[in-house]
Amino acid sequence: MKKINPEIAIQLTNVSKRYEIHHDKPTLIEKLTRGRNEIFWALRDINLTIRKGERVGIVGPNGAGKTTLLKIIAGITHPTTGTVVRNGKTVSLIDLEAGFHPDLTGLQNAYLNGMLLGMSKRQIERALPAIIAFADIGQFIDVPLFTYSFGMKLRLGFSIALHSNPDILILDESLGVGDAKFKRKSQRALQKLISQHKTFILVSHWMEFVRQNCDRVIELEKGRYNGKKRSSL
Repeated sequence: MKKINPEIAIQLTNVSKRYEIHHDKPTLIEKLTRGRNEIFWALRDINLTIRKGERVGIVGPNGAGKTTLLKIIAGITHPTTGTVVRNGKTVSLIDLEAGFHPDLTGLQNAYLNGMLLGMSKRQIERALPAIIAFADIGQFIDVPLFTYSFGMKLRLGFSIALHSNPDILILDESLGVGDAKFKRKSQRALQKLISQHKTFILVSHWMEFVRQNCDRVIELEKGRYNGKKRSSL
């Protein structure tokens, strides 16, 4: 395994990600010009170093590769080329459905998701009152997840992620969809993580939150990052 400077949380070296787009019924022109499958590069030659305790925002237009980059950093997907090194417990809140089972109750899903995030049963039991209180879903903790609204699943998933004590927390733009009360609560929780020198990486269209909480903002465009800070939002 590649060694990493202990002050570095994440390091990406020459990372690229390629997808094949399958055309079930390609036209004659498609067959002649590019065959049955189309190649799409979501990311190209990304070099990025994030130091421990940094708060990094990732911005760019739709289709720029932001979510793909987060998934690679989180280890959800692997790069086609290049290397990724993570230094510390990494927890992602990218896909709310990942780690949840719709037929299980909120309480059962808290155990399931917590274990997937590396928590022991005892750690989950100790954190459970705080998880339930933060999620603020009341008696719904004992009903199946398929009855939950998107906001309820968001609050539960975010609460479990926070209480798993991550070194690196990866968030996508879903954080900005909660109500004002939840946004304020989330911001206070993230400020607590920041005070503990935790690292967090955020993709969001909630620009006010990015401005207030990120000390570095990088911009992706067409799957590429030129290594420069974005000067303004």
